Amino acid sequence: MGKYILEMRNITKTFPGVKALDNVNLQVKPKHIHALVGENGAGKSTLMNILSGVYPHGTYEGDIIVEGEVCVFKFINDSEAKGIAIIHQELALIPSLSIAENVFLGNEQADKGIIINWDKTRARTTEMLKKVGLNEHTDTKVMDIGLGKQQLVEIVKALSKNVKILILDEPTAALNDDDADHLLDLLLDLKEHGITCIIISHKLHEVTKVADEITILRDGATIETLIKGVDDISEERIIKAMVGREITDRFPKRKHLVGDVCFEVENWNVFDPLDATKQVLKNIDINVRKGEVVGLAGLMGAGRTEFAMSLFGKAYGAKISGKIKKDGKELVLHDVSDAIKNGIAYATEDRKTAGLILIDDIKRNISLSSLSSLKKNMVIDHNMEIKIGEDYRAKLKIKSSSILQKTENLSGGNQQKVVFSKWIFADPDILFLDEPTRGIDVGAKYEIYTIINDLAEKGKSIVMISSELPEILGMCDRVYVMNKGMIVGEFAAREVSSEKIMQCIMQSNKEVVK
Repeated sequence: MGKYILEMRNITKTFPGVKALDNVNLQVKPKHIHALVGENGAGKSTLMNILSGVYPHGTYEGDIIVEGEVCVFKFINDSEAKGIAIIHQELALIPSLSIAENVFLGNEQADKGIIINWDKTRARTTEMLKKVGLNEHTDTKVMDIGLGKQQLVEIVKALSKNVKILILDEPTAALNDDDADHLLDLLLDLKEHGITCIIISHKLHEVTKVADEITILRDGATIETLIKGVDDISEERIIKAMVGREITDRFPKRKHLVGDVCFEVENWNVFDPLDATKQVLKNIDINVRKGEVVGLAGLMGAGRTEFAMSLFGKAYGAKISGKIKKDGKELVLHDVSDAIKNGIAYATEDRKTAGLILIDDIKRNISLSSLSSLKKNMVIDHNMEIKIGEDYRAKLKIKSSSILQKTENLSGGNQQKVVFSKWIFADPDILFLDEPTRGIDVGAKYEIYTIINDLAEKGKSIVMISSELPEILGMCDRVYVMNKGMIVGEFAAREVSSEKIMQCIMQSNKEVVK
């Protein structure tokens, strides 16, 4: 096999108007964890899609060499036959099927190739679930387990195909800290059992924890590969190579021009829309001032997203009660349109499913929430729509071939900028940002933070929901802590810390037990 289990030589890939990869080289040693890092749009996912056969041979230039053999992958099945499996950021599981059915979907355990042997299927699934430390019954539906466990099911699915090279694209992006740590420990264990892993991640502290080598891409080209124990693999060193410059402060400075209270929520209660006996949010009171960035901190499942969506024109919830006040006047919001008309906006945490129309272009996605402002004689003024699209593309530095490019072909960071453009164009007074930097790189994060600061300086009221405590601490003037659907703490920026936030959560858990 030689020194490397995998080599990708001089890989070049071009999309219409964009050269995504330019003579990229990658060398991966067997039984190692190799990290692939770079800014959004650097070409990381494109390179791995070529390796896994998503982009077939003939659509790119260059060679793929696996265990010393030049390979031609025309289909995903071809790469899987060589022991290569990819787990995408958007999990490829069918929620309504069981764990066992998902694990062996397309790889059924059949007797004589005709009839599925369910006893064998369940037995093999149970065996592999134990390997990844997942204690779930094989007949449990995927929809009934959490995201962290679904990620483990994806890994089991790959292991069932006798994987040699496991590719994971942003595997911890949507996981809480405990689930992320468990997944990283699992990767280290898989390495000990002879499996080579390639991990794409924007979480550099995770990369430096588990990776043996780190290859950095920038603008579709290979910059360098750093080796643990030989090179400096500090986060600062990696960031400099990723963005081509040093970033001395990850959170841009802002003029804190906080004004009067603009938005208030009083005694807010919400029940589960699927189970009207289950209360999700309990007696919540918050307020936000003009020009203020207020953070909502808490663990996954604390109710932060449900809170924001229930306020945004009852986009979530049942039996909703309580008061919403804007500038001292009570609002009655029947639906999302009412919320938008009253100057409230919500940028969802799931930009691909609920934030954008991926098959539509940048221009239309930006104008979508405010089409009425573009009407001229009862029809949309397309020239004005084009102008607005070009203006926001320039202001927010959206990297694209044109405003007519489909949003599905943009990087995650640029998709997020389109979401921001849509809501900035709507000109809201209160803007809820749910995980605004999830799955995007440190350079794009800085640009998003700058946009948030600009909005605050213009007097907009911002509520930021984030699972990244450094982001909350670095961006917010004030922080509310949520746990189990309740507000359990409030801190000014000068007194808040990660320790105090976690103490609030742990103390509230003790009180609930009592």
